[in-house]
Amino acid sequence: MNTVMELNGLTKFYGKQRGIEDVTFNVSEGEIFGFIGPNGAGKSTTIRTLLALFEPTKGNASIFGKDCVKYADVIARDVGYVPSEAAYYDNMKVRELLDYTGRLYKKDCRQKADNLCKLLDLDQSRKIADISFGNKKKVGIVSALLHSPRLIILDEPTAGLDPLVQQCFFEIIKEENNNGATVFFSSHILSEVQKTCGRVAILKHGKLISIQEISELHESGFKRVNITAKNIIPNGYFSSSNIAELKQEGKAVSFMYKGDSDTLFRKIAGLGIEDALVEEPTLEEIFLHYYK
Repeated sequence: MNTVMELNGLTKFYGKQRGIEDVTFNVSEGEIFGFIGPNGAGKSTTIRTLLALFEPTKGNASIFGKDCVKYADVIARDVGYVPSEAAYYDNMKVRELLDYTGRLYKKDCRQKADNLCKLLDLDQSRKIADISFGNKKKVGIVSALLHSPRLIILDEPTAGLDPLVQQCFFEIIKEENNNGATVFFSSHILSEVQKTCGRVAILKHGKLISIQEISELHESGFKRVNITAKNIIPNGYFSSSNIAELKQEGKAVSFMYKGDSDTLFRKIAGLGIEDALVEEPTLEEIFLHYYK
C-alpha cells in the first residue's frame, strides 16, 4: 500500500517554546487515520507544518512523496483542509465563495458543491457575515471537499455542528474514503475517532507517545474494575504496579487493571463481595490512562 503522508522527526519551536518535537509516523493510501490529543497537545501545529503554513524547525514531512515545503503549491491541488477555525470574505455570499474556491482548483466543482450543500442543509444565498459559526464550519467542509481531493485533512472538524449535522458529516467523509480519498482526522473527541478511524497516533505535550490500531487499544489488556465489599476494604489491599486510577472509599473501590486475570480474581475472592463489575474500559478511559 502506498504511503500518502510521511513525517520524519518533524519538529516546530516558537522561539524557545515547543510546539511539536520529533514527530514520526506515516499514513497509508485509503486510511482514515486518527490524530488524537487534548487541546494544546500540538495537533494543529503538526497539521499547519504539514501544509507549509509553518516552516519546520527540524525534521521533514512529505505528502504524495513530495517534500511539504518545497512542493507546497503542487501538494495543495490534491488536498482538502478543514481548519479548526477559519475566516472568510464576509461580504461574499456562500455561493460566491464556493465558486471562487472552485476556480482556484481550476475545476468545475459546481455540481459537487451543490450536492454537499444540500446534504449539509447550507443556504448558498446567505452572506458569510450573516451566518452562524456552525454554518461557517459547513462552508469550510464544502470548500475542502468540492474538488474531490486525494487527501482530506480535518482539524477538529465537528466543532459548532449540531449532532444531526455531525452524523451527516461523517457519512460524507466515509463516502469520500470509499471513493479513494485518504483521511487524516485530528480530534480531542475520542468517540468520533473510535467510530471512524482504523489507526490512531496519540500526541502528548508535542510528542508522539503511541501509534495503535483502534482494536489494539481496546484489546490492550486493560480492565475497569468496580467492587463493593461487605466490609470496609483495608487500605493498600489493591496496591500493585498493575493497578492505576485507584479510588477507594469505605466498602467501595474502583481501578484500572492490566495483568493476569487469575491474579485479579484471586485478589477479589479474598474479600467478602457484595457486588463486582469487571468490564472493558471505554476508549476515553484508555486514552486518559496514557496521559497519566
